[in-house]
Amino acid sequence: MVRLGYTLSSEEHAPNKLVEFARMAEETGFAFASISDHFHPWVDSQGHSPFVWSVLGGIAHATKRLELITGVTCPTIRIHPAIIAQAAATVAAMMPGRFSLGVGTGENLNEHILGDRWPAYDVRAEMLEEAIDVMRLLWDGGEQSFYGLYYTVENARIYTLPEQLPPILVAGSGPSSAELAGRMGDGFVSTAPKGDLVSGFEEAGGSGKPVYGQVHVCYSENEAEARKLAYEIWPTAAVKGELSQELPTPTHFEQAAQMVSEEDVAESVICGADVQRHRDAIQEFVDAGFTHVYIHQIGPDQAGFMEFYKKHILPEFAS
Repeated sequence: MVRLGYTLSSEEHAPNKLVEFARMAEETGFAFASISDHFHPWVDSQGHSPFVWSVLGGIAHATKRLELITGVTCPTIRIHPAIIAQAAATVAAMMPGRFSLGVGTGENLNEHILGDRWPAYDVRAEMLEEAIDVMRLLWDGGEQSFYGLYYTVENARIYTLPEQLPPILVAGSGPSSAELAGRMGDGFVSTAPKGDLVSGFEEAGGSGKPVYGQVHVCYSENEAEARKLAYEIWPTAAVKGELSQELPTPTHFEQAAQMVSEEDVAESVICGADVQRHRDAIQEFVDAGFTHVYIHQIGPDQAGFMEFYKKHILPEFAS
């Protein structure tokens, strides 16, 4: 049976609110949460983007059972993989057995900010593979050095290592990234319920490993208000193709969002309080082979969303 999780949307909420929502998600009965790791929000109306590693420290002490994944971290350009290895090891030590490191090839939106060139996908994929090698080497313990095509590590040792190392979940949305995830990852994170991607992941070595997917919703008893709110806060749900990886600023995403309508967003976001529509959106991922589905509630009414899911959705998918 699928495990249901909750999205901690760093783009929409201040750090203390994210910690509070993580505690609420645990009390509601969600099995895990995913937290986004960005430098910028997608659009200015979202309004936030705290440093995820600080927030995770707060969540570690505010929760006891809730599992956490980063959804997802880019360990290649903005932050060196050796630093991510140390950060992830620290979080895993603070919440034993409850933390997984989700990684991906990133977005120009967050990774160009230090003046670095934004590479083509094939280069970014190579960088991600090498970054995973660096992190796992450092997690072996002891003093380590690494001289690769993209990264250098000299005489580095992570002293605070958890008893249980965090699994590395690799994100992707196409066949190449699914293959990379199956070959390099301990799990797969994707954004659409595509069974062929799950099959590609499994055939490349991911058989029996977890597969994570996300459903965007905007719960409200008033569907018209939910549609309006989703369009205002999360218009990028309707922006198709590779723009989410290539556009460099929130302003550019706002410009792209002008080309989509409220109806377009409502096709990608479950708006309102129709129980069956929420259940069907999750079931679509289950039918495609996903083992974990996390729900992103757009907007400020997180408490109402959690009560709705506690009453109508979580019991439907309980194991």
